[in-house]
Amino acid sequence: MMKIEAVIRPERLELVKKSLEEKGFVGMTVSEVTGRGEQKGIKLQFRGRTMEVDLLPKVKIELVVKDDLVDDLLETISAAARTGKPGDGRIFVIPVARSVRVRTGEEVM
Repeated sequence: MMKIEAVIRPERLELVKKSLEEKGFVGMTVSEVTGRGEQKGIKLQFRGRTMEVDLLPKVKIELVVKDDLVDDLLETISAAARTGKPGDGRIFVIPVARSVRVRTGEEVM
């Protein structure tokens, strides 16, 4: 199994969720986070002054899937989250050694 962590633009969340649901990926955890990537933030004009905002709001989506579904999941998230502009996000793939269902105590593979 693999854990997929996708950090994306908040405004793309609904489109990504819809695309994942259409492909059968329904279980996920979504968190509001802040961060920055290679663009190192943005500059905004506010009341005639330039302000530098270096931590931007993002959304992190986490899913755990079987190994053979990873490529389809990555393609689905990438296609739905992509705007073509800097700051679209990043997807991480992390191995999962074990998973235990809390309600029943059963080990899920």
